[in-house]
Amino acid sequence: MTTNGFLQLAIFCLVLLLLTKPIGIYMAKIFSGEKTFLSPLLSPIESLIYKICRINANEEQHWTIYTAAMLMFSFVGMLVLYLIQRLQFYLPFNPQEFAGVPASLAFNTAASFTTNTNWQAYSGESTMSYFTQMAGLAFHNFVSAATGIALAIALVRGIARKESKTIGNFWVDLTRCTLYLLLPISLVGAMFLVSQGVVQNLNPYTKATMLEPQQIERVAEDGTKTIETITEQTIAQGPVASQEIIKQLGTNGGGFFNANSSHPFENPTPLSNFVAMLCIFLISSGLTYTLGRMTGNQKHGWAIFSAMAILFLVGFFVTYYFEAQGNPIFNQYGVNQSATEMQSGGNMEGKEVRFGIANTALFATLTTDASCGAVNGMHDSFTPMGGMIPLLNIMLGEIIFGGVGAGLYGMLVMVVLTVFIAGLMVGRTPEYLGKKIESREVRLAMLYALIFAFLILVGSAWSSVATEYAASKVNNNGPHGLSEIVYAYTSATGNNGSAFAGITVNTLWYNTTLGLAMLLGRFFMIIPMMGIAGSLAEKKATPVSAGTFPVHTPLFVVLLISVILIVGALTFFPMLSLGPIVEHFLMHSGVRF
Repeated sequence: MTTNGFLQLAIFCLVLLLLTKPIGIYMAKIFSGEKTFLSPLLSPIESLIYKICRINANEEQHWTIYTAAMLMFSFVGMLVLYLIQRLQFYLPFNPQEFAGVPASLAFNTAASFTTNTNWQAYSGESTMSYFTQMAGLAFHNFVSAATGIALAIALVRGIARKESKTIGNFWVDLTRCTLYLLLPISLVGAMFLVSQGVVQNLNPYTKATMLEPQQIERVAEDGTKTIETITEQTIAQGPVASQEIIKQLGTNGGGFFNANSSHPFENPTPLSNFVAMLCIFLISSGLTYTLGRMTGNQKHGWAIFSAMAILFLVGFFVTYYFEAQGNPIFNQYGVNQSATEMQSGGNMEGKEVRFGIANTALFATLTTDASCGAVNGMHDSFTPMGGMIPLLNIMLGEIIFGGVGAGLYGMLVMVVLTVFIAGLMVGRTPEYLGKKIESREVRLAMLYALIFAFLILVGSAWSSVATEYAASKVNNNGPHGLSEIVYAYTSATGNNGSAFAGITVNTLWYNTTLGLAMLLGRFFMIIPMMGIAGSLAEKKATPVSAGTFPVHTPLFVVLLISVILIVGALTFFPMLSLGPIVEHFLMHSGVRF
């Protein structure tokens, strides 16, 4: 752990803090229907969209109608994306003449991008045409992110409104979020990435003659070995910058290339890496300020920000510490040398030298805090405890800033549980910003939490123990192999999309079960959350009294963090014990997998 590493963290946190208020104010204006500096340019386009789609922008919806509209939009979008993949050979912008994507993989990918997960069981540069990347995947990068933000705003309206039957209009929220927020930032961001060296073209892949031919041994199914001489290299390219910026800004994470953000065509410089990390947290951080502004309690918004920031910093320091220590097993190959002397730079396996340990640890913490599947290093190569933190971040419910929108509404569900527990502790009816929290809200909040845990535990157990055809696809034995399987189902259910790797997931079993985990982890959890929004919107507001538990104090922040850890960490502690924790002790005993 170096001074330079801490300096990079400090700069990141400072810039993020400075941007939180302005982006939060801007989003509050967008979703309140107020004019912004972009209104003269975009307002006519917005009106045209409503006219073409026959949307009455002044008509608000009950929470059930709002939710149904979101579900219908997502279903149709998923179906269209599935068809684009299957038919991509017949569609334009396919210079490599890629065939249609197989059915199970197309289902998995369609579910992945529709749910803002962007789990990829394929190599983008060898599977997807430019048309599929642009019209299919990049489109969903925008609308799935806008959907999450719209849902968070609907919940905020439910908290802020009094005796209201409506929580907004899904079509209006979706349109305004995409048009006023995601598109303008993405346009500027894509131009910046091009300036850093990220490619953006529609050219066929380039063939380059190698200066030094390479010989590769091929093994046939019958065991026959042959030597193949490689004299030519294919350099993939395409419309990368336009997809790269929204994958970070919308906490999508799907990479144009298989190597994701460790690929120099996606993430070429330390500056592009810094901007990518900033984009991952930008909207989620700003939404905490939007919450305070729309509810009329700015201190509460900052309290939510503080809870998220504390959990984020603790996770980073743990990851950074263990990755900087290196792997003690290296000492077995030395003579009278310590592990530090054998691996003085820390654990650099699976990391880009352009970014180093500090930036990789920071990126891994950010991307798993924020429900973003982008990675600039391979989590499978982390030390056991260093790799446990990205896994734990997702297990906590993707609420440490979280995915755009999803992080805020997930955190607010935890707030409902926290306020309920605080009310029981003082013997009073729990209240949240003047509204009584009753049994209906608590049941819905617990249903939200139980669905998440159920999907992860059942999926992981089924693939680890009950199905040989699932466990046989894991490259590592023992606790590390268990971590790989658990991470896959945790990432899918949490709509994160990052992978621990070390597991062959492009199979019928994993494509199907992980696809279902993504869909259920997104939409089955949204329904009870929206139920809470509708219920709170209909309630009367009561005056704050001496017995009201304040939701802006340090005590509230501590209690909120405690509830998050109890609900999240303890639920999955046995699984963590059998995976990364036991692997950590075995590693120090010299055991390898």
